[in-house]
Amino acid sequence: MQHAYRNPHLFYLAAAALCLGGCTSFSDYFHNGFKVGPEYGPPKAAVAPQWINTTDIRVRSQAADLSRWWCVFNDPVLNDLVYHAYNQNITLKQAGTRILQARAMLGIATGELFPQSQNAAGGYRRNASSTNPNFPGGAKYSDQWNFGFNLAWELDFWGRFRRAVLAGEAQLDSSVEDYDAVLVTLVGDVATSYVLMRQYQEQIALATQNVKLQTDVLKIVQARLDAGRTSELDVDQAQSTLAQTEAQIPAFEILLRLSQNQLCVLLGIPPTDLQARLGQRPIPTAPREVVVGIPAQLLERRPDIRRAERNAAAQAQQIGIAQAGWYPHISINGTLGYSAQNASQLFTYQAFNGSVGPSFQWDILNYGRIANNVRLQDAKFQETLLIYRNTVLTASAEAENGLITFLRAQERAKLLTESVIAADKAYKIVVSQYRVGTVDFNRVATIEQNLVQQQDLQAQARSQIAVGLVQVYRSLGGGWQIRLGQGVVSGLPQPTPASTENVSIPVPNLDLNIEPSNPAPQAPLPPPQPNQK
Repeated sequence: MQHAYRNPHLFYLAAAALCLGGCTSFSDYFHNGFKVGPEYGPPKAAVAPQWINTTDIRVRSQAADLSRWWCVFNDPVLNDLVYHAYNQNITLKQAGTRILQARAMLGIATGELFPQSQNAAGGYRRNASSTNPNFPGGAKYSDQWNFGFNLAWELDFWGRFRRAVLAGEAQLDSSVEDYDAVLVTLVGDVATSYVLMRQYQEQIALATQNVKLQTDVLKIVQARLDAGRTSELDVDQAQSTLAQTEAQIPAFEILLRLSQNQLCVLLGIPPTDLQARLGQRPIPTAPREVVVGIPAQLLERRPDIRRAERNAAAQAQQIGIAQAGWYPHISINGTLGYSAQNASQLFTYQAFNGSVGPSFQWDILNYGRIANNVRLQDAKFQETLLIYRNTVLTASAEAENGLITFLRAQERAKLLTESVIAADKAYKIVVSQYRVGTVDFNRVATIEQNLVQQQDLQAQARSQIAVGLVQVYRSLGGGWQIRLGQGVVSGLPQPTPASTENVSIPVPNLDLNIEPSNPAPQAPLPPPQPNQK
């Protein structure tokens, strides 16, 4: 490229092209590193200065390490499930292959910086010409041997190829961020499915316990009927209440199986009976407090936000690539070869021939195709900016949703616990009163149904606390640090024998080595630069 600028004719042609193109001034062309088109600056997006519930003592705004947030539940089974999902999930491996694709595309774009065409060619021909037109059989024969090397190199005067490399690097970074975003979602989905599985297990256990209690009450009612102290109405009502409670068990079993099947998909294994393999455990208990930092940290924590920013960076380069179409394509073409009648003389100095020199090709009268392509790429860039800003807004909303769920679910669970205690006490009293005939069975049935309902709601509320906390950590972008060797890879307890032996189906890991060429920022993105046209 330096040799090209030393050629005064090419320099004058480049200066004339900049003047005629009228898109990028020579000053901008020089300051942009001899590239036409606008230079990219990271976009900005609106972020709240603090969380809505920042005054709540349970919300802590200091910096937090979210690399292994699921450990706050102190559940070794959940730790094992996260470990196996990271190593076996198919969707995550698909995201890994997209990194390999982006890396290959970057290699292709980098190769365009070098001579785009170089080939060796050779051939042999035997020619015949008549020496006497009156005698077709009289002919003169000659041989022709050829061997040569051809080269064509379009010089990157306008930055078209260098911008393609920058776009490829941004796309590679985007694919890494996409991998991290899939990983964040995966860990959150595993934790959510696991919490729901434990919730359904507890609801089945509560329903089974209530069926036993209501069966005992039915026996009391039947005994009173046999003694002539009540009517069949009480028996029918008791049987109806019992059947209603029994009907809840199959419904919860359906939900339990669905959550287990979802876990199997996340683990990358065929559907299997996880309940028999993971055992029965209570709903994971979440801590009362949560460390969330400040909203602005979402820009550096959330991989999907960084992915959107990298997509905008890649698309910004397409504008300059499109604008390069307004300028001439300047190339150097060369040929080196040998040509001789005899093969023995092919590589002698007399057979040598060659040529080398610059050339240009300028697309004129393009009928608006180049101009509209520039407009197209600019419109796509504006779309990526809007996607980025919307991603930031969505991330903030998801974090706020998780926080309000986590905080209010704690209060709801506390009130429902009080309700369950009171309902259980009332149930014991009313059954004793019914035995001696001081209350009718209608009141017994009402309290029975209320106890079942309150116990079910309490289990849901306790599960909602854990799910809300999972949503908070997922919305904050925690968990992708596993890729860097943090979290389950280098600090969690070893998988328990039960889950390791029965759940793990080893799948070879792709050796991705997915370190981004542009590492994730460790501070909020800088303000954007003006979008030059």
